[in-house]
Amino acid sequence: MSSNPFRYAIALTGSIASGKSTVASLLKLHGLQCIDADAVAHEILDQHPQEIEALFKWSCLHEGRVDRKKLGKLIFSDEKAREILNGFMHPRIRERIAQKAQRFEKLAFPYLIDLPLFFETNAYPIAYSAVVYTPQEVQISRLEKRSGLTREEALQRIHAQMDIELKKVKADFVIDNSGNLAHLQDECEAFVERVKKLNIGKEA
Repeated sequence: MSSNPFRYAIALTGSIASGKSTVASLLKLHGLQCIDADAVAHEILDQHPQEIEALFKWSCLHEGRVDRKKLGKLIFSDEKAREILNGFMHPRIRERIAQKAQRFEKLAFPYLIDLPLFFETNAYPIAYSAVVYTPQEVQISRLEKRSGLTREEALQRIHAQMDIELKKVKADFVIDNSGNLAHLQDECEAFVERVKKLNIGKEA
């Protein structure tokens, strides 16, 4: 029996503002459950506010909790700070995700793990990956509208991750989110049909 804790997992990745959460919601309607690494990260931030503040010797708390906007501005403008935070967060995120994956593995059925930095960290032994693809200009527009970021701030966050075009090449599946919602629904349905044909988790 394989010792891989993610035998039935498919990594769902992309870039900031590419629409992974929307895709995960649509795929859930087709029976594909999803573990959200960002949600796990938020849980860990909430559980370790003092440790996070101590990492930078700088106040990033608001009413006893990590101010994610303030922390985000720091780590996306300072590569060293980003490395420090990742060093603290990533092992804890991996451990928590592995724990959550156990119940899905018992079902012996494909499920998703939403991992924005799947290719960057190369930390998860997951056989298949799907990228939610959105052109960079669309990402910038979404970040400006939804987060109130300037174009420069949006580009800082986009460039902190691997180029979406490279992720598109590396992924086993591409879910195109450059059109409207109807187009995205069609893309998700096509992806589900391809997943059904996989021998995922059954490999020797």
